[in-house]
Amino acid sequence: MQDLELLKYLETFVTQGRIDRFKTILPNRTKHFTVATEDVYQLHNTSAVMRSCDVFGIQELSIVEEVNSKSIDREIAMGAQKWVDLNRYHSITDCISDIRAKGYQIVATTPHRDDCELIDFDITKKSCFFFGRESQGLSQQVLDEADCYLKIPMVGFTESLNISVSAAIILQHVTAQLRKSDIKWQLKDEEIIEKRFDWIKKTLKDYDSIVERYKSKA
Repeated sequence: MQDLELLKYLETFVTQGRIDRFKTILPNRTKHFTVATEDVYQLHNTSAVMRSCDVFGIQELSIVEEVNSKSIDREIAMGAQKWVDLNRYHSITDCISDIRAKGYQIVATTPHRDDCELIDFDITKKSCFFFGRESQGLSQQVLDEADCYLKIPMVGFTESLNISVSAAIILQHVTAQLRKSDIKWQLKDEEIIEKRFDWIKKTLKDYDSIVERYKSKA
């Protein structure tokens, strides 16, 4: 049970402009869709995907680092690492297992399978969009375990898009469709409160000492 009085107290240390931004952004956050990247080699690609998640309201991003393990590029992520929840995995097996346990279907994004084009994608199902390595694409394990395959229609000589571009195109489309639907896609009330605490903590440098002062007065 979150202490709402503590939350009110903490908000007195944050500018009204920041509080207003939280109140504007949180109703547009969703966990109906999520994203997973698999061993992306170029750091700026993972960072750019995180930025797209923030821009289009995706609250969680999962990163599989079975081969490549790097830190998020703060410059490219443009602060998105503060606002998007990052889940890190050392194996694709663990990632898929955890995502399935959360009720998501596995969506493999690939231009090489004729299953579903973006315009025909069923937004009613909770989905995790998997994006693979720059040159190799998704691993065979993801392709084997996927519930469906999603492709972006292309009519040029180039057969694929950069991972960050693909993620931006897909997320923009599916979230736009989601917001026009009757699906209950928003965060739950308790999740919104949890995020308000989390975002304030990431905003205040002396968060712990402020909490201690509050507890000493209680």
